[in-house]
Amino acid sequence: MRNKQLILFLSLCLISGGVWAQNAKQHTKKNLVVRQWKLKNGHQSNFLDHQTTYDSLGRKIEEIEYASYGQRERIVIEYDGTSKRISREVEYDDKDKVRRIRKYEYNPNGTKKKQYNYNPKGVLVSTKEYEYSYR
Repeated sequence: MRNKQLILFLSLCLISGGVWAQNAKQHTKKNLVVRQWKLKNGHQSNFLDHQTTYDSLGRKIEEIEYASYGQRERIVIEYDGTSKRISREVEYDDKDKVRRIRKYEYNPNGTKKKQYNYNPKGVLVSTKEYEYSYR
């Protein structure tokens, strides 16, 4: 009986530890801004290469890619309410003008079903369908 209690206790510790680690990982991304700097070999100067911003729920809301001259592209990510499902991504060019818009449709299990690609004027250009197979 004592061995069963010990095994149950250890199992609960492992499960709760895994849940805590997942929550801690999400918690550490809340309101976070991550900047990656590019260092050139043999040069003292460096420049910002990439920046990722997370909201108060730990969801990625913006990605900016830089080049030595400044912003190369920026993607703004919008979500369905408080869910993790992306409703729309807007991609901007180096002059901060809309380059493309993506909208998503999801399966009941939360996986992506379709991706709709629009031009800057909001005209549908193409559609992608996702297929999932397990081996």
